[in-house]
Amino acid sequence: MPNYPAPALTLDETTQQTLLKWTRSTTAKAALVLRARIILMASEGTANTVIAHQLGTTASTVIKWRHRFDYAGIEGLLDAPRAGRPRQIDHADIVAATLAAPPKKYGVTHWSSRLLGTHLGIGNATVAKAWREYGIQPWRSETFKFSTDPELVGKVTDVIGLYLNPPENAVVLCIDEKSQIQALDRTAPLLPMRMGDAEKRTHDYVRHGTSTLFAALNVATGEVTGACKPKHRRQEFLAFLRQVDRAYPDQELHLVMDNYATHKTQEVKDWLKSHPKISVHFTPTSGSWLNLVEVWFGIIDRQAIKRGTFTSVKDLNAKIRAFISGWNQRKHPFVWTKTAEQVLAKANPLGTSKTDH
Repeated sequence: MPNYPAPALTLDETTQQTLLKWTRSTTAKAALVLRARIILMASEGTANTVIAHQLGTTASTVIKWRHRFDYAGIEGLLDAPRAGRPRQIDHADIVAATLAAPPKKYGVTHWSSRLLGTHLGIGNATVAKAWREYGIQPWRSETFKFSTDPELVGKVTDVIGLYLNPPENAVVLCIDEKSQIQALDRTAPLLPMRMGDAEKRTHDYVRHGTSTLFAALNVATGEVTGACKPKHRRQEFLAFLRQVDRAYPDQELHLVMDNYATHKTQEVKDWLKSHPKISVHFTPTSGSWLNLVEVWFGIIDRQAIKRGTFTSVKDLNAKIRAFISGWNQRKHPFVWTKTAEQVLAKANPLGTSKTDH
């Protein structure tokens, strides 16, 4: 028999937009999304069997929801309240109790689901369900710090302006030091990664000294100029500045640096004054995250230092230089995307609690 299409459903603009919204939602139930698709396809005059085939369901299911929609409209697609005892505990009350500090008698800093359940006289599974519903995670804790720099706005605007609109024919370099890098050697050889088994190392180690890595990141290309020094003083910093100057002999340089005392000694100021092609831009106090070289420091730490084994400081320095050489062969630009206004909006501390210390 020929497959005649069923009469097309007529949808008004509001109903159609609601159904489309359901189909695009990432939180809507799968059953509701299926019903919305059935009605949308039916409104186009598609046959019931075709709808069932394309949506991976049965023709009887398609007919069922078409009839429900014909009878009750969009409300007919929603699940009716299920039978059974209604929920006795308001999840909002559980969350309110969670956000309050635990009584001193418990001697804890934050609630666990079992402790709060005992405190409220309910099951810990109910507490956990309320936490999931409201996105509460008492076991997590993060840190924050707001800059108290009186020139915060000016410095943020200046540095981000360099990133987003660098001066023509000039090079923007982000400079900083990663100090106290430890040359750690394990007390036994590493057990290499195998199929189904992670790399293993001993928990104890031997220290062979420390090194300081000075680095200058070219924001436009991602190229890094680096140097390993035994100490972290003005002498080493000046030597590194001279190295950077030699690396870019004929170009105007804009250096982004933090407020570390070594960067502001009189010797450094005098040297910078004698090199007018170099301009310095300081990040705000407690705002070293604005310096893009910190991103690169995170990369070298994860990929070369944290899991490395070093038999001496000389070995550590050699492996750092090898990483820099390899990095410069596969380098990529570091792209800043936030405007100064967006950054400053998040830097506003008005939403935090006040303390007296």
